[in-house]
Amino acid sequence: MISHKELFLLNNAQTSTSPNMLEVERAAGMYLYDKSGKAYMDLVSGFAVSNIGHRHPKVLEAIRAQLDKYLHLTVYGEFVQSPMVLFAQKLISVLPEQLNNVYFVNSGTEATEGALKLAKRYTGRSGIISCHHAYHGSTHGALSVMGNEYFKQKYRPLLPDVSFMTFGKEDDLSLISTSTACVIMETVQGEAGIRVASAEYMEKLRARCTATGTLLILDEIQAAFGRTGKLFAFEHYGIVPDILLLAKALGGGMPIGAFIANREVMGVLKENPILGHITTFGGHPVSSVAGLASLNVILEEELVKDVDAKGSLFRSLLVHPLIREVRGIGLMMCIQLDSFEQVERVSKLCAADGVVIDWFLHCETALRIAPPLIITEEEIKKASAVILKALDALS
Repeated sequence: MISHKELFLLNNAQTSTSPNMLEVERAAGMYLYDKSGKAYMDLVSGFAVSNIGHRHPKVLEAIRAQLDKYLHLTVYGEFVQSPMVLFAQKLISVLPEQLNNVYFVNSGTEATEGALKLAKRYTGRSGIISCHHAYHGSTHGALSVMGNEYFKQKYRPLLPDVSFMTFGKEDDLSLISTSTACVIMETVQGEAGIRVASAEYMEKLRARCTATGTLLILDEIQAAFGRTGKLFAFEHYGIVPDILLLAKALGGGMPIGAFIANREVMGVLKENPILGHITTFGGHPVSSVAGLASLNVILEEELVKDVDAKGSLFRSLLVHPLIREVRGIGLMMCIQLDSFEQVERVSKLCAADGVVIDWFLHCETALRIAPPLIITEEEIKKASAVILKALDALS
Protein backbone atom coordinates (compact mmCIF):
# COMPACT_ATOMS: atom_id res chain seq x y z
CA MET A 1 0.00 0.00 0.00
CA ILE A 2 1.27 3.46 -0.88
CA SER A 3 2.15 5.46 2.23
CA HIS A 4 0.84 8.89 3.19
CA LYS A 5 4.32 10.30 2.69
CA GLU A 6 4.44 8.98 -0.84
CA LEU A 7 0.96 10.34 -1.53
CA PHE A 8 2.00 13.70 -0.07
CA LEU A 9 4.90 13.95 -2.50
CA LEU A 10 2.82 12.67 -5.42
CA ASN A 11 -0.45 14.57 -5.02
CA ASN A 12 0.22 17.65 -2.91
CA ALA A 13 1.94 20.66 -4.46
CA GLN A 14 5.39 21.09 -2.96
CA THR A 15 6.94 24.36 -1.81
CA SER A 16 10.53 23.11 -1.85
CA THR A 17 12.61 20.10 -2.85
CA SER A 18 13.27 19.21 0.79
CA PRO A 19 10.09 19.24 2.92
CA ASN A 20 10.40 18.29 6.59
CA MET A 21 8.29 15.12 6.09
CA LEU A 22 7.32 14.77 9.76
CA GLU A 23 4.01 12.91 9.68
CA VAL A 24 1.93 14.19 12.58
CA GLU A 25 -0.84 12.01 13.98
CA ARG A 26 -2.07 14.45 16.63
CA ALA A 27 -1.09 17.54 18.60
CA ALA A 28 -1.82 18.89 22.07
CA GLY A 29 -0.38 21.73 24.13
CA MET A 30 3.34 22.04 23.52
CA TYR A 31 3.68 18.79 21.58
CA LEU A 32 3.23 17.13 18.21
CA TYR A 33 3.00 13.33 18.03
CA ASP A 34 3.96 11.14 15.10
CA LYS A 35 2.34 7.86 14.10
CA SER A 36 4.56 5.89 16.46
CA GLY A 37 3.53 8.09 19.39
CA LYS A 38 6.86 9.93 19.62
CA ALA A 39 6.45 13.42 21.08
CA TYR A 40 8.04 16.51 19.55
CA MET A 41 8.22 19.76 21.48
CA ASP A 42 7.07 22.54 19.13
CA LEU A 43 9.50 25.46 19.43
CA VAL A 44 8.04 27.36 16.46
CA SER A 45 4.29 27.27 17.32
CA GLY A 46 3.32 26.36 13.79
CA PHE A 47 5.16 29.56 12.80
CA ALA A 48 3.71 31.88 15.44
CA VAL A 49 0.19 30.43 15.25
CA SER A 50 -0.22 28.28 18.37
CA ASN A 51 0.48 30.91 21.03
CA ILE A 52 -1.77 29.11 23.54
CA GLY A 53 -0.59 25.68 22.42
CA HIS A 54 -2.22 23.15 20.14
CA ARG A 55 -5.90 22.31 20.56
CA HIS A 56 -6.57 24.25 23.73
CA PRO A 57 -9.70 22.79 25.39
CA LYS A 58 -11.52 26.14 25.43
CA VAL A 59 -10.91 26.62 21.72
CA LEU A 60 -12.19 23.12 20.97
CA GLU A 61 -15.26 23.76 23.12
CA ALA A 62 -16.06 26.96 21.21
CA ILE A 63 -15.62 25.22 17.86
CA ARG A 64 -17.88 22.32 18.84
CA ALA A 65 -20.61 24.69 20.01
CA GLN A 66 -20.49 26.64 16.75
CA LEU A 67 -20.72 23.47 14.64
CA ASP A 68 -24.24 22.96 15.99
CA LYS A 69 -25.32 26.43 14.80
CA TYR A 70 -23.96 27.17 11.31
CA LEU A 71 -20.83 27.18 9.17
CA HIS A 72 -20.43 29.50 6.17
CA LEU A 73 -23.57 31.48 5.34
CA THR A 74 -22.68 34.20 2.84
CA VAL A 75 -19.89 36.54 1.80
CA TYR A 76 -18.29 38.82 4.39
CA GLY A 77 -20.17 42.01 5.18
CA GLU A 78 -23.76 40.98 4.45
CA PHE A 79 -25.33 38.96 7.27
CA VAL A 80 -25.00 39.79 10.97
CA GLN A 81 -23.14 36.78 12.39
CA SER A 82 -22.55 36.83 16.12
CA PRO A 83 -19.16 35.02 16.03
CA MET A 84 -17.46 37.80 14.05
CA VAL A 85 -19.44 40.55 15.81
CA LEU A 86 -18.34 39.39 19.25
CA PHE A 87 -14.77 38.74 18.13
CA ALA A 88 -14.44 42.23 16.64
CA GLN A 89 -15.89 43.73 19.81
CA LYS A 90 -13.32 41.90 21.95
CA LEU A 91 -10.41 42.90 19.72
CA ILE A 92 -11.45 46.55 19.79
CA SER A 93 -11.72 46.40 23.59
CA VAL A 94 -8.01 45.56 23.93
CA LEU A 95 -6.77 47.99 21.26
CA PRO A 96 -6.28 51.77 21.37
CA GLU A 97 -9.47 53.71 20.68
CA GLN A 98 -8.26 54.82 17.23
CA LEU A 99 -8.29 51.19 16.05
CA ASN A 100 -12.03 50.63 16.20
CA ASN A 101 -13.01 48.93 12.93
CA VAL A 102 -12.12 45.35 12.01
CA TYR A 103 -12.15 43.82 8.53
CA PHE A 104 -11.81 40.04 8.84
CA VAL A 105 -10.11 38.12 6.04
CA ASN A 106 -8.65 34.64 5.64
CA SER A 107 -4.92 35.05 6.17
CA GLY A 108 -2.03 37.40 6.77
CA THR A 109 -1.28 37.96 3.12
CA GLU A 110 -4.92 38.93 2.46
CA ALA A 111 -4.74 41.34 5.39
CA THR A 112 -1.73 42.92 3.67
CA GLU A 113 -3.60 43.16 0.38
CA GLY A 114 -6.62 44.79 2.01
CA ALA A 115 -4.47 47.27 3.94
CA LEU A 116 -2.50 48.37 0.87
CA LYS A 117 -5.74 48.94 -1.05
CA LEU A 118 -7.23 50.84 1.88
CA ALA A 119 -4.20 53.13 2.20
CA LYS A 120 -4.20 53.99 -1.50
CA ARG A 121 -7.95 54.56 -1.54
CA TYR A 122 -8.01 56.73 1.61
CA THR A 123 -5.01 58.92 0.75
CA GLY A 124 -5.50 59.09 -3.01
CA ARG A 125 -1.77 58.41 -3.33
CA SER A 126 0.10 55.54 -4.97
CA GLY A 127 3.50 55.48 -3.25
CA ILE A 128 4.23 52.56 -0.93
CA ILE A 129 7.34 52.20 1.21
CA SER A 130 8.38 48.88 2.73
CA CYS A 131 11.62 47.67 4.31
CA HIS A 132 14.52 45.64 3.05
CA HIS A 133 14.22 42.02 4.27
CA ALA A 134 10.51 42.50 5.02
CA TYR A 135 7.96 39.71 4.71
CA HIS A 136 4.23 40.43 4.49
CA GLY A 137 2.95 37.39 2.57
CA SER A 138 3.33 36.00 -0.94
CA THR A 139 0.31 37.04 -3.00
CA HIS A 140 1.13 39.60 -5.69
CA GLY A 141 0.60 42.78 -3.66
CA ALA A 142 2.29 41.32 -0.58
CA LEU A 143 5.11 40.01 -2.76
CA SER A 144 5.57 43.53 -4.14
CA VAL A 145 6.42 44.79 -0.64
CA MET A 146 8.65 41.83 0.24
CA GLY A 147 12.17 43.07 0.82
CA ASN A 148 14.04 40.22 -0.87
CA GLU A 149 14.55 40.26 -4.63
CA TYR A 150 15.40 36.55 -4.77
CA PHE A 151 11.79 35.60 -4.05
CA LYS A 152 10.33 38.25 -6.38
CA GLN A 153 12.42 38.14 -9.54
CA LYS A 154 10.51 35.37 -11.31
CA TYR A 155 7.10 37.00 -10.73
CA ARG A 156 7.59 40.50 -12.07
CA PRO A 157 5.98 42.82 -13.05
CA LEU A 158 4.62 43.54 -9.58
CA LEU A 159 2.99 46.65 -8.07
CA PRO A 160 4.51 49.92 -9.33
CA ASP A 161 5.61 52.82 -7.12
CA VAL A 162 7.00 50.63 -4.34
CA SER A 163 10.28 51.62 -2.72
CA PHE A 164 12.31 50.33 0.22
CA MET A 165 14.10 51.69 3.24
CA THR A 166 16.27 50.08 5.88
CA PHE A 167 14.46 48.99 9.04
CA GLY A 168 15.71 50.97 12.02
CA LYS A 169 17.71 53.51 9.98
CA GLU A 170 16.54 57.01 10.92
CA ASP A 171 18.09 58.70 7.86
CA ASP A 172 15.80 56.69 5.58
CA LEU A 173 12.68 58.19 7.16
CA SER A 174 13.22 61.19 4.87
CA LEU A 175 12.04 58.94 2.01
CA ILE A 176 8.50 59.25 3.41
CA SER A 177 6.84 62.18 1.62
CA THR A 178 3.48 63.71 0.75
CA SER A 179 3.38 61.30 -2.21
CA THR A 180 3.52 58.26 0.06
CA ALA A 181 0.22 56.47 0.66
CA CYS A 182 1.62 54.20 3.34
CA VAL A 183 4.62 52.77 5.06
CA ILE A 184 4.17 49.06 5.70
CA MET A 185 6.47 47.63 8.34
CA GLU A 186 6.70 44.68 10.70
CA THR A 187 6.76 46.04 14.23
CA VAL A 188 9.44 43.41 14.84
CA GLN A 189 11.01 42.06 11.66
CA GLY A 190 10.41 38.32 11.67
CA GLU A 191 11.82 36.59 8.60
CA ALA A 192 14.81 38.93 8.64
CA GLY A 193 15.93 37.02 11.73
CA ILE A 194 14.09 38.88 14.53
CA ARG A 195 15.19 42.50 14.22
CA VAL A 196 14.03 44.94 16.90
CA ALA A 197 14.15 48.70 16.30
CA SER A 198 14.78 51.31 18.97
CA ALA A 199 11.95 53.22 20.63
CA GLU A 200 13.42 56.45 19.27
CA TYR A 201 13.24 55.13 15.72
CA MET A 202 9.64 53.99 16.06
CA GLU A 203 8.60 57.33 17.55
CA LYS A 204 10.27 59.22 14.68
CA LEU A 205 8.65 56.88 12.14
CA ARG A 206 5.22 57.64 13.62
CA ALA A 207 5.92 61.38 13.65
CA ARG A 208 7.14 61.39 10.03
CA CYS A 209 4.06 59.51 8.83
CA THR A 210 1.78 61.90 10.69
CA ALA A 211 3.58 64.98 9.32
CA THR A 212 3.29 63.79 5.71
CA GLY A 213 -0.25 62.41 5.92
CA THR A 214 1.09 58.91 5.30
CA LEU A 215 -0.73 55.93 6.80
CA LEU A 216 1.45 53.71 8.99
CA ILE A 217 0.66 50.02 8.55
CA LEU A 218 2.18 47.84 11.26
CA ASP A 219 2.30 44.15 10.49
CA GLU A 220 1.96 42.11 13.68
CA ILE A 221 1.00 38.90 11.95
CA GLN A 222 3.84 37.16 13.81
CA ALA A 223 4.39 39.53 16.73
CA ALA A 224 0.92 39.98 18.27
CA PHE A 225 -0.94 38.22 21.07
CA GLY A 226 1.79 38.21 23.67
CA ARG A 227 4.72 36.89 21.68
CA THR A 228 6.93 39.90 22.44
CA GLY A 229 5.88 40.31 26.08
CA LYS A 230 3.07 42.73 25.28
CA LEU A 231 -0.34 41.84 23.86
CA PHE A 232 0.62 43.87 20.79
CA ALA A 233 4.23 44.68 19.94
CA PHE A 234 3.57 48.37 19.17
CA GLU A 235 2.78 48.80 22.87
CA HIS A 236 6.52 48.63 23.56
CA TYR A 237 6.95 51.94 21.74
CA GLY A 238 4.03 54.08 22.86
CA ILE A 239 2.81 54.54 19.28
CA VAL A 240 -0.36 53.50 17.44
CA PRO A 241 -0.48 52.47 13.77
CA ASP A 242 -3.13 53.72 11.36
CA ILE A 243 -3.71 50.16 10.18
CA LEU A 244 -2.84 47.00 12.11
CA LEU A 245 -2.36 43.62 10.43
CA LEU A 246 -3.18 40.42 12.34
CA ALA A 247 -3.35 36.72 11.47
CA LYS A 248 -1.52 33.55 12.61
CA ALA A 249 -2.25 33.45 16.39
CA LEU A 250 -5.44 35.47 15.78
CA GLY A 251 -7.40 32.27 15.14
CA GLY A 252 -6.18 29.99 17.93
CA GLY A 253 -5.21 27.41 15.30
CA MET A 254 -7.96 28.21 12.77
CA PRO A 255 -7.36 30.26 9.59
CA ILE A 256 -8.29 33.93 9.89
CA GLY A 257 -6.69 37.34 9.37
CA ALA A 258 -7.69 40.95 9.86
CA PHE A 259 -6.75 44.50 9.05
CA ILE A 260 -7.89 47.02 11.63
CA ALA A 261 -8.17 50.79 11.26
CA ASN A 262 -10.20 53.79 12.35
CA ARG A 263 -13.85 53.70 11.32
CA GLU A 264 -13.43 56.83 9.18
CA VAL A 265 -10.51 55.33 7.26
CA MET A 266 -12.19 51.96 6.76
CA GLY A 267 -15.36 53.66 5.60
CA VAL A 268 -13.92 54.49 2.18
CA LEU A 269 -14.29 50.84 1.16
CA LYS A 270 -18.10 51.14 1.26
CA GLU A 271 -18.63 53.35 -1.79
CA ASN A 272 -17.17 54.83 -4.97
CA PRO A 273 -16.86 51.97 -5.73
CA ILE A 274 -18.92 49.82 -3.40
CA LEU A 275 -17.33 46.53 -2.29
CA GLY A 276 -13.90 48.09 -2.12
CA HIS A 277 -12.60 44.83 -0.72
CA ILE A 278 -14.37 41.51 -0.98
CA THR A 279 -13.83 38.14 0.68
CA THR A 280 -16.09 35.10 0.70
CA PHE A 281 -14.81 33.34 3.80
CA GLY A 282 -13.39 36.26 5.82
CA GLY A 283 -14.50 36.06 9.45
CA HIS A 284 -15.67 32.47 9.05
CA PRO A 285 -17.86 31.67 12.08
CA VAL A 286 -15.79 28.70 13.23
CA SER A 287 -12.54 30.66 12.93
CA SER A 288 -14.11 33.61 14.73
CA VAL A 289 -15.26 31.63 17.76
CA ALA A 290 -11.87 29.92 17.93
CA GLY A 291 -10.11 33.28 17.78
CA LEU A 292 -12.32 34.78 20.49
CA ALA A 293 -11.74 31.77 22.73
CA SER A 294 -8.00 31.98 22.16
CA LEU A 295 -7.85 35.69 22.99
CA ASN A 296 -9.87 35.08 26.14
CA VAL A 297 -7.42 32.34 27.19
CA ILE A 298 -4.47 34.71 26.72
CA LEU A 299 -6.18 37.36 28.85
CA GLU A 300 -7.79 35.19 31.52
CA GLU A 301 -4.76 32.94 32.06
CA GLU A 302 -2.42 35.97 31.96
CA LEU A 303 -0.10 34.24 29.51
CA VAL A 304 1.69 37.47 28.59
CA LYS A 305 3.04 38.27 32.06
CA ASP A 306 5.73 35.55 32.10
CA VAL A 307 6.89 35.91 28.49
CA ASP A 308 9.85 38.17 29.28
CA ALA A 309 11.08 35.87 32.05
CA LYS A 310 10.78 32.83 29.79
CA GLY A 311 12.72 34.60 27.05
CA SER A 312 15.42 35.55 29.56
CA LEU A 313 15.69 31.93 30.70
CA PHE A 314 16.29 30.82 27.11
CA ARG A 315 19.00 33.47 26.78
CA SER A 316 20.74 32.38 29.98
CA LEU A 317 20.80 28.74 28.87
CA LEU A 318 21.65 29.11 25.19
CA VAL A 319 25.36 29.76 25.57
CA HIS A 320 27.73 27.89 23.24
CA PRO A 321 30.91 28.65 21.26
CA LEU A 322 28.97 28.25 17.99
CA ILE A 323 26.23 30.69 19.02
CA ARG A 324 27.10 34.19 17.80
CA GLU A 325 24.04 35.88 19.29
CA VAL A 326 20.64 35.14 20.79
CA ARG A 327 18.53 37.94 19.38
CA GLY A 328 14.93 39.04 19.81
CA ILE A 329 12.24 40.12 22.24
CA GLY A 330 10.07 38.05 24.56
CA LEU A 331 9.47 34.62 23.01
CA MET A 332 10.19 35.91 19.49
CA MET A 333 13.85 35.00 19.28
CA CYS A 334 16.60 33.54 17.13
CA ILE A 335 19.91 31.77 17.61
CA GLN A 336 22.49 33.24 15.22
CA LEU A 337 24.99 30.73 13.82
CA ASP A 338 27.56 31.05 11.02
CA SER A 339 26.05 29.08 8.15
CA PHE A 340 22.95 27.45 6.76
CA GLU A 341 24.75 24.11 6.92
CA GLN A 342 24.98 24.48 10.69
CA VAL A 343 21.35 25.55 10.95
CA GLU A 344 20.11 22.66 8.84
CA ARG A 345 22.17 20.11 10.75
CA VAL A 346 21.09 21.41 14.16
CA SER A 347 17.46 21.40 13.04
CA LYS A 348 17.67 17.75 11.99
CA LEU A 349 19.49 16.69 15.16
CA CYS A 350 16.92 18.47 17.32
CA ALA A 351 14.05 16.79 15.46
CA ALA A 352 15.66 13.40 16.03
CA ASP A 353 15.78 14.31 19.72
CA GLY A 354 12.14 15.39 19.85
CA VAL A 355 12.38 19.17 19.39
CA VAL A 356 10.99 20.99 16.34
CA ILE A 357 13.02 24.07 15.41
CA ASP A 358 13.40 25.91 12.10
CA TRP A 359 15.01 28.86 10.34
CA PHE A 360 13.99 32.09 8.61
CA LEU A 361 13.07 33.03 5.06
CA HIS A 362 15.52 35.93 4.82
CA CYS A 363 18.04 34.80 7.43
CA GLU A 364 18.92 31.16 6.88
CA THR A 365 21.90 31.33 9.24
CA ALA A 366 19.67 31.62 12.33
CA LEU A 367 17.36 29.22 14.16
CA ARG A 368 13.85 30.30 15.18
CA ILE A 369 12.74 30.17 18.83
CA ALA A 370 9.01 30.94 19.07
CA PRO A 371 7.34 28.38 21.33
CA PRO A 372 3.77 28.53 22.59
CA LEU A 373 3.50 30.99 25.47
CA ILE A 374 2.47 28.12 27.74
CA ILE A 375 5.98 26.60 27.69
CA THR A 376 7.20 25.84 31.23
CA GLU A 377 10.61 26.48 32.78
CA GLU A 378 11.33 22.75 32.73
CA GLU A 379 10.44 22.55 29.05
CA ILE A 380 12.69 25.52 28.30
CA LYS A 381 15.55 23.78 30.09
CA LYS A 382 14.87 20.52 28.23
CA ALA A 383 14.64 22.23 24.83
CA SER A 384 17.80 24.24 25.45
CA ALA A 385 19.69 21.09 26.45
CA VAL A 386 18.63 19.42 23.18
CA ILE A 387 19.79 22.43 21.17
CA LEU A 388 23.15 22.56 22.98
CA LYS A 389 23.61 18.82 22.46
CA ALA A 390 23.02 19.33 18.73
CA LEU A 391 25.55 22.17 18.65
CA ASP A 392 28.06 19.97 20.49
CA ALA A 393 27.70 17.41 17.72
CA LEU A 394 28.86 20.09 15.24
CA SER A 395 31.87 21.19 17.28
